[in-house]
Order: sequence, then C-alpha cells, then structure tokens
Amino acid sequence: MSRSEPIARRGSRRDTALPLAGLRGAWFDEVLGPDDADVRARLSAPRPDLCGLTLDRPRVMGILNVTPDSFSDGGDHAGFDAAVKRGIAMAGEADIIDIGGESTRPGAEEVAVDEEIRRTVPVIEALRGAGVTTPISIDTRKARVAEAALDAGANIVNDVSAFEFDPELADLTAEHDVPVCLMHAKGLPDTMQDNPSYEDVVGEVMDHLERRIGFAVDRGVKRDRIITDPGIGFGKTLEHNLELLRHLTLLHDFGLPVLLGVSRKRFIGTIGHAPEAKDRLGGSLAIALHGAAQGMHIIRVHDTRETTQALALMAALDGEV
Repeated sequence: MSRSEPIARRGSRRDTALPLAGLRGAWFDEVLGPDDADVRARLSAPRPDLCGLTLDRPRVMGILNVTPDSFSDGGDHAGFDAAVKRGIAMAGEADIIDIGGESTRPGAEEVAVDEEIRRTVPVIEALRGAGVTTPISIDTRKARVAEAALDAGANIVNDVSAFEFDPELADLTAEHDVPVCLMHAKGLPDTMQDNPSYEDVVGEVMDHLERRIGFAVDRGVKRDRIITDPGIGFGKTLEHNLELLRHLTLLHDFGLPVLLGVSRKRFIGTIGHAPEAKDRLGGSLAIALHGAAQGMHIIRVHDTRETTQALALMAALDGEV
C-alpha cells in the first residue's frame, strides 16, 4: 500500500509549510508518496487532546516498573513504598505516568493476572490518594488488569500486543472510552528476539498497525482514542530499529498521535558502547530528541527529568517558548 511520508523540518518555516501532526515545533512542506490536499490535511491536523493534555508539543511519559525483572530498572521500584515515592516524584517531571506490573523485556515470562493486579493497583490507588492528578497509563496486555487499574484511577491503556494477546481488552477499552496505545510487536516477549526477520520492516509494521487499528474500531474503540507505537525493540534487530527510526514520519499517515519508546534499549547500548542499561542516558536523549523532531507526540522514558529538560531546550532553540 502506498503511504505518505512527510519530510520533517524544524526552525524557520517556509511560506508553504504546514505543522507536522499538529505540533508547534515541527513542520513539513514536502511529502514522499501520495500528496494532495486531503493527505496534507491528515498529516498536519492537530491530534485530539489526551486526558486534558494538548498534543501540540511532545509529552513525556514516565516509566514506572513495579516489577522485579524489568531490563533496565528491575527491582528498583518493585516495593510499594519505593514505587509510590518514585511516582510522586515523576508527577513533577513528566506529563504521564506509565505503570506496569509485567516485564516485556526479551525473554520475560508471563505474569499471572492476580499478581499483576497486586503489583500495580495499590500503587495507583496510593498515588491518587496522595493527590497526584497526572494522567496514569496502565501498561498491560490483559483486560482484567486494565479494568482493576482503571477502577483504581488509571486513565489510559498501553497494550504492547495491540489487543492480540487478550482481545477482550478492546471491549473493555471501548466500554470505558479511554485512550489506548496500540504497539507493534512480533512474537511474545519470551521469544520475540529469536532471530526476527522482515522483508520490509517499515511496511510490515505499518500494515500490522493498520490491521490492529481496524480491529479496535470494529470492537467499538473510537478512532480518535487510539495512539500508535512502532514498537522499537519488540521483535526487531538493531538494523530494524534504525530503519524504523529513519521513517517515523510515516506513522503520521494514520492521522493519529504517535508514541515512541526507546529509553535505555539494547541497541542504544550496542551502538553507544554501554552494556549496562542505566548507562544509556546520552543515547536515550539523542533518540528522544530525534523522535521529537520527527513529530512524536509522546516520548516514553525512564529518565523523566533529563528528557523534559532536553525537550525544553529544543523548544527554546526553535523559538517555541
């Protein structure tokens, strides 16, 4: 299928420029592929607000893993008190808090539903009880976990399986009428990095996301509630990740908000000679700024304070503050 890929630019705008995906700091005036008035309207239109947040600038989603085995910070916030403390701090640094109770790192095994609920729901309840009003996303593939989290005060569903693991999660999302992020992944976490292959990684990711968007809409999810995510690192080699990162603006062809999650991932360590995940801040910031330049609406990161600072400097250089 032929798709439209706007060429992202920043800084001083040409007279013919249009905002890229409704963002103030990014623009385009050239499109690869089909290009007409309808295409340009889709590529430039403002994206719907997200839980009261405008998406006219990149938003930072902070990762709060309440798991003992996440690839980057496993165990750091597995305890209740540590998780709540970090969540309160994150509320002052990020626009969204993404709470997950099941690691989806390569090789990770599935966590039982009741255990995932036990890990996540008390933290959500405690954050709301402490007065945190920041939107909270529940990072889960399971309907029962999402339901418990939404009842506890979460606002967004973040499903790395795009409703493939548990199709009933689509029905729940539609029933609650909450935003949902649909991510591309090839295979399950325990096997997804076992020699993943594609003939055309960019085209196949786009086709998969289009099918999952269609599935969600067919199950009653409103299209303007959907966020897309190319799934960097989920069933992809280093070369696959780089190819997707070079063509991020293709995702704007859906006319939907886009989330980019690359923080501390293995390919950053490989390229940047940082075998330990916590030593990958520099590379994570580089990719976060690249994503912002390509019109990503949500940047999902571990290092919320540093990423927020970097984005603020980028906006200032572009004259957006």
